[in-house]
Amino acid sequence: MADSFELNGVEIANTFAEAFAMKGSRIIITAANEKWAGIAAMEMSGYATSVIACDAEVAVERTLEADETPDGRVGVSVLAFGFDRDSLANAIQGRVGQCVLTTPTTACFNGIEDCPKDKRIQIGGAIRFFGDGLQFSKKLGTRRFWRLPVMDGEFLCEDRFGTVTGVGGGNLIICGTTQAQTLNATEAAVAAMQEVPDIILPFPGGIVRSGSKVGSQYKKLKASTNEAYCPTVRPLAESDIPDGCNAVYEIVIDGLSPEAVQAAMKAGLHAAAGSEGILKITAGNYGGKLGKHHFYLRELL
Repeated sequence: MADSFELNGVEIANTFAEAFAMKGSRIIITAANEKWAGIAAMEMSGYATSVIACDAEVAVERTLEADETPDGRVGVSVLAFGFDRDSLANAIQGRVGQCVLTTPTTACFNGIEDCPKDKRIQIGGAIRFFGDGLQFSKKLGTRRFWRLPVMDGEFLCEDRFGTVTGVGGGNLIICGTTQAQTLNATEAAVAAMQEVPDIILPFPGGIVRSGSKVGSQYKKLKASTNEAYCPTVRPLAESDIPDGCNAVYEIVIDGLSPEAVQAAMKAGLHAAAGSEGILKITAGNYGGKLGKHHFYLRELL
């Protein structure tokens, strides 16, 4: 089988992105206007790029119109991923409590309704204690909500949120001639991916400049720089980048399903390969030892 393929004159490595199972949830944040819904979502998504060192991987999925939300106000959909339901629950509780509850005019709702009871996590039911005994419960149909008194009225938060077994760690690695050209191509890939539902790109602006490998020569570190894709140390370490490459960016994708991650990778691959100055597109894997989800680039062509 060929070592690589070609798309728009760009080398596409005959390899795969290796991803792993994660628990995911969708949080719907609404507010009096788009500004405050966006602020709450941005704050909630802070310091949530990688579970290597963060409590969860969290980012905005998309903005919502008033007719798409439970309370008829504009909103933002946020996806959060963790290794298991308990850690995911703790991360969402903390982030909703510290970042959404505190933001003017907001409310918070479960975004995954089709979920068995035993796979739901408690969010509003944990945050309710902030009401110091003055909180109230309200049930609408099968959904329970908590109303907490706050200084601009009430904070409404759904009791339990649905979860799914999603996918974390889908990725593309984009190698280009110059930093500016490579960044431009990666931004184009990010824009294309963000049109795909049910996925997030948890790193800043959807892009990773500090791609990592598992382990380090320093025992206390779980991960360290992936020197094989760092242009400035080519004379000092084994390199996987092509001649003429002076910049590499990675995009990491988390999704609520393998299909969503694959669709996002396909959209990003084609967008990047259609950009100027790109020499090669590849993906990161650990020989199949890290995760069960393998997204082969040749299947995205």
